[in-house]
Amino acid sequence: MYQKLVRKEVMATLEKEVTSFLDKFLTPIEKIWQPSDYLPDPSSSDFKYDLEEIQTFAREMPYDLFVTLIGDCITEEALPSYESWLMGVDGIDQEEKVGWANWVRAWTAEENRHGDLLNKYLYLCGRVNMREVEVTTQYLINDGFDLGTSMDPYRNFIYTSFQETATNISHRRVGTLAKQSGNGKLAKMCGVIAADEARHAKAYKHFVAKILEIDPSEMILAFEDMMRKKIVMPAHLMRQSGQKAGELWGHFSDAAQRCMVYTGQDYINIMKDLLDEWKIEHVKGLTEKAEKAQEYLMKLPARLQKITDRVSTPDLQFQFSWVKS
Repeated sequence: MYQKLVRKEVMATLEKEVTSFLDKFLTPIEKIWQPSDYLPDPSSSDFKYDLEEIQTFAREMPYDLFVTLIGDCITEEALPSYESWLMGVDGIDQEEKVGWANWVRAWTAEENRHGDLLNKYLYLCGRVNMREVEVTTQYLINDGFDLGTSMDPYRNFIYTSFQETATNISHRRVGTLAKQSGNGKLAKMCGVIAADEARHAKAYKHFVAKILEIDPSEMILAFEDMMRKKIVMPAHLMRQSGQKAGELWGHFSDAAQRCMVYTGQDYINIMKDLLDEWKIEHVKGLTEKAEKAQEYLMKLPARLQKITDRVSTPDLQFQFSWVKS
């Protein structure tokens, strides 16, 4: 109970700076890009040509890369789950028109554009069974998720720092691979989404850094706890028609690993980057328990590397119901 009260006090202290966080890390609605900026204009005389271009490149995309793009879209489309989760975090009052609630709403509004853009692209590309994609998305929102953070703001900010960085990597890599094959339109779409994710990651990492200045021991312990549990992606309960919750996630992860969009090595690299970003090794004034957690965190990347080096990814492709045969 005492720790919970301290966390609420820390959140209240940081809440005084939320307006500056909004200005620094988010973009005004009138200035930020919208999905229609990157999609073919149906009223244009070039629409038929643009549509043919999208469909030609979609047909040529390697299966695993295409599946990864679809899975990234579904993950983004499940955004209502993520907002409802963050609104329940200790120290966030969703009844407030300003403060942390304002941050969650503004962040959600920016993120919502990602699923809109990718969904419309997939609808136009002609290679996707959109009903099956929609079924997976509805299941994902319906099934909910457990990120291992409970309602603790410290753990949630650790999670979002990690997850936003991971989504930046995934979208950026899909865009890079699309560009290499000449698919400039998809490359631009993934690029602008990745740029948003990078800004969002920077914001959440900033929140953690501020808390480390105020309550270092508890933040270090929260970081350790999240890494012991392992960071699970928000779509870890993904399924398709006829499956149980979570049955599809392993196949999707394998596809992303095979096409080198998001790998076990990326997980380790993100961990290293966060340790460096927050200067975990040099945090002082810790309790004895937090010092042990600090030691565990600094040794973790090497331990994970040994495990990752021994793991192989299945070569066999899984047939996703999302892709038209």
